[in-house]
Amino acid sequence: MADVNRGNRPLSPHLQIYKPHILMVSSILIRITGNGLTVAIFLVLWWLLAAAAGPEAYAANMEWLTGWWFAYLVWFGIIWALWYHMLGGIRHLIWDEAIGLELQTAEKLGWFIVGGSVAGAVLTSIILLIV
Repeated sequence: MADVNRGNRPLSPHLQIYKPHILMVSSILIRITGNGLTVAIFLVLWWLLAAAAGPEAYAANMEWLTGWWFAYLVWFGIIWALWYHMLGGIRHLIWDEAIGLELQTAEKLGWFIVGGSVAGAVLTSIILLIV
């Protein structure tokens, strides 16, 4: 028989006990960036199709893709996601060799991914804007 007092039960204890830490957040962000990069593939394909369609189509799409500030923000997000996902993959390759599995080292690697992805995204964006 169904429990009629289901709403009076406490929530799962993990909601009160666990605080987010860098390894948890990093794992979640790697999944989010992977999904975001899947969506970003369609923007890149759109850009390539516009280039293949001819100069007029390319010019029109380039105006849309780079003509307003939000587009630059989206492209920066894609570049950051690419860096973050790549550095997370490198961290997992390191872990596959059973290196850096100690908690302090793993947390340092997590913060390195955050800092490295921001630095890589800024540097890549600057290079792309100059060229």
